[in-house]
Amino acid sequence: MPELPDITIYLERLQPLLGGEMLERIDLFNPFVLRSVAPTVGEVEGSRVTTLRRIGKRIALGMDNDTFVVIHLMIAGRLRWRPPGKKIGGKLALAGFVFPHGTLFLTEAGTTRRASIHLVRSAEGLAEFDRGGLEVFAADRDAFAARLVSENHTLKRALTDPRLFSGIGNAYSDEILHRARLSPVVLTTRLTAEQHTALYEATRATLTEWTDRLRRETGAGVPEDVTAFRPEMAVHGRYRLPCPDCGTPVQRIRYATNETNYCARCQTGGRLLADRALSRLLRQDWPRTIDELE
Repeated sequence: MPELPDITIYLERLQPLLGGEMLERIDLFNPFVLRSVAPTVGEVEGSRVTTLRRIGKRIALGMDNDTFVVIHLMIAGRLRWRPPGKKIGGKLALAGFVFPHGTLFLTEAGTTRRASIHLVRSAEGLAEFDRGGLEVFAADRDAFAARLVSENHTLKRALTDPRLFSGIGNAYSDEILHRARLSPVVLTTRLTAEQHTALYEATRATLTEWTDRLRRETGAGVPEDVTAFRPEMAVHGRYRLPCPDCGTPVQRIRYATNETNYCARCQTGGRLLADRALSRLLRQDWPRTIDELE
């Protein structure tokens, strides 16, 4: 799922393309992508883009008639810019936002349609999409720590909870926790003051580093290769590959459609975290430490 660094780059590249431009029409190739009924598509068409903003992991286009287009990419949704007359091949395109100088397509890979568009009237309506998560670049260390311990969750869950922190998802939470040298399953209320500081600094440093990296890689155009799996990452998506800091094979915990990646030596003192399905299958044979596994 595109997270804060990815959404930031989308906004930076779309602002000069769409700012002040008239949205001629909205083409819905899959009618189910539109999840709202008011205002209607016709009410938004013909208005001009005045603002672009991030709301958590959503992108909102503000129009000059006090309406908003809110796009949630979810896991496989992407935005692609094409000049007039150019289309997206196959069945990837869910919708097209047609401007005089080109079309912004919303695409989604796979067969599960989770990406969405909401058309919203007024800033009050837009506020409904704000889950209340803390913006880490607008918060000091104490505000970050207070939000962290406001609920007793594992660190992985806390960082990815949009009610607690804004814009952080599965990929960058893995990278943040590796940088902070913290276990993904430690409870937020058990952290020391020093660990609060380490996590705060790691969160800001990781998001800044990856935003800068993506900015350099993207260049001047709208990003085409938005992915949660990058070879330069330390642990996310790198199961069994060596940790860049200690060389130990990266481990993972799998649950539902997500997984958590971590380095046992750097983050858990050598202890292997139990994968529910696999540890239940192996029972007594489940290795407890990275040394037993090796």
